[in-house]
Amino acid sequence: MAFDYEKYLRTTTTLWCWGCGDGIIMKAVLRAIEKLEWNMNDVAVVSGIGCSGRFSSYINANTVHTTHGRTVAYATGIKLANPNKHVIVVAGDGDALAIGGNHTIHGARRNIDLNFIIINNFIYGLTNSQVSPTTPKGMWTVTTQYDNIDPTFDACELGKAAGATFVARETVLDPKKLEKIFVEGFQHRGFSFFDIFSNCHVNLGRKNKMASAMENLTWIDEITVSKNKFEKMSAEEKAGKFPTGILHHDTTQIEYCDAYDKVIEAAQKHTLVRNLK
Repeated sequence: MAFDYEKYLRTTTTLWCWGCGDGIIMKAVLRAIEKLEWNMNDVAVVSGIGCSGRFSSYINANTVHTTHGRTVAYATGIKLANPNKHVIVVAGDGDALAIGGNHTIHGARRNIDLNFIIINNFIYGLTNSQVSPTTPKGMWTVTTQYDNIDPTFDACELGKAAGATFVARETVLDPKKLEKIFVEGFQHRGFSFFDIFSNCHVNLGRKNKMASAMENLTWIDEITVSKNKFEKMSAEEKAGKFPTGILHHDTTQIEYCDAYDKVIEAAQKHTLVRNLK
């Protein structure tokens, strides 16, 4: 039987470009939610600016469409006020790693129980092709018309270094693997960091000799390799490649809301003792 996506959506019409990977990611998120049997009244979806920002408009849950780069800040407030709810945060590579980079770092550092999904299409897609932190070196954008000279940024390395306790990467080429890492990460108690490689053949691909969605996806396939295979490669072979799968999973660290509960408990005891004196 075909999966019933409509029961999770506010609309069956989306404004994403033909062939865009955002819909593949959204469908994988919805399948993971169903597999985990979450009640949509207990789910909050927070999105930022850019093509990925439309997630919060399409999914029929508690949703917030926030300002540029502030998804983690808004989501942190939502989670602290509602620690038993499931909070999914969706941001583009520019939104999450450029203007929102500090919020991303400190969300990971705190290990707050957010499910943070970066839709990484290597470009500022919605605003017409400006360079982003993940744009590959040498590619043309409207802001690097003589080719990008910045090194390509590895989001997962940032997530691990900042303290995210679950870090995974997949691509839109394999929707079942996407669903699998979402199920794993959504169950994790702590900051779950997902770097999802997606195509933007309209504003990245066709301006860099990848005119169709399939050509853009072929390029993504060429720069990614499974974690197990990646670990067996030489340093020279790893150059320009990105491992996929669950890259880091630490269950030993306390989650931020749980730590905050201890602060509240200590404060209440301190107040009680002062009042008894």
